[in-house]
Amino acid sequence: VQLQASGGGLVQAGGSLRLSCTASGRTFSSYSMGWFRQAPGKEREFVAGITWSGGSTYYADSVKGRFTISRDSAKNTVYLQMNSLKPDDTALYYCAAQNALRSYDPRGRYNYWGQGTQVTVSS
Repeated sequence: VQLQASGGGLVQAGGSLRLSCTASGRTFSSYSMGWFRQAPGKEREFVAGITWSGGSTYYADSVKGRFTISRDSAKNTVYLQMNSLKPDDTALYYCAAQNALRSYDPRGRYNYWGQGTQVTVSS
């Protein structure tokens, strides 16, 4: 599975962005998906996750109520809608795929990673 993330950019605090992650291949529905981010000088952190069916979603406390993860299996794409952005949300955002053979562990090991898309929030 190859993952291509897009949609990052520069936005003012309080603004919105929608990230997309498109997967190659015909097995997209076999993977639960996650979004992670890494700010300069910080470790990579979990942001949001969604099960292979789309039936369950998970969020980091720092983004609950502001970010929404969703997926469109017909388009092999997972989205991250980010509202009420803050300067602390500035980071390189990655999407990742976790094989759904086992129960989804949002903060566990992922099998595939995308290349990242930069989000910069100005104050």
